[in-house]
Amino acid sequence: MARDLPPRARFDVRSRRAARVILTVALVGVLAACSPGDPEATPTPTTTTADGTPSPSATPTTPAAPTLVPDGTAEDNLPLFSSVTAAVWATDARVTGRAYIDALTAAGFDKAAMQVTQDQSTVGNPAESIQFSVRWNDQCLIGQVGPATGDPVTVVVPVLAEGNCLVGQTRPIDW
Repeated sequence: MARDLPPRARFDVRSRRAARVILTVALVGVLAACSPGDPEATPTPTTTTADGTPSPSATPTTPAAPTLVPDGTAEDNLPLFSSVTAAVWATDARVTGRAYIDALTAAGFDKAAMQVTQDQSTVGNPAESIQFSVRWNDQCLIGQVGPATGDPVTVVVPVLAEGNCLVGQTRPIDW
């Protein structure tokens, strides 16, 4: 095809191809320079004590577990809410609404501000999903779990007009 073109057009086609190749090589070079090196080859910093002997290097710390932020917003407390939800989901009690309420209470959330749906359907079958919530001022922390949900879902949403977090009939939290 390039042979059918006039000489000037053939030059333009070759120039564009060459430019693409150069650009691709340059991009690969930039990406390679930005990627982390081999962690085995990275030197580990060491410190020395007053007498000149090397001291053990500091070990990396793991991030702190989320904690309740009493004066914070619902968004501030979503990490703890999500963490508690995931922890209960990983147990045999994963489809029991009470397990979530009890775990959230143990984490410091106010039980009086909570709602939970039934563990069973109206015909007595296990619920396909369970929802639970904590009202936090004018917002709601809501969790949903169950076979129909897949992985646990946690969100922050505004309080409903009625002042509740969940729609429909919920079960009394009387324990």
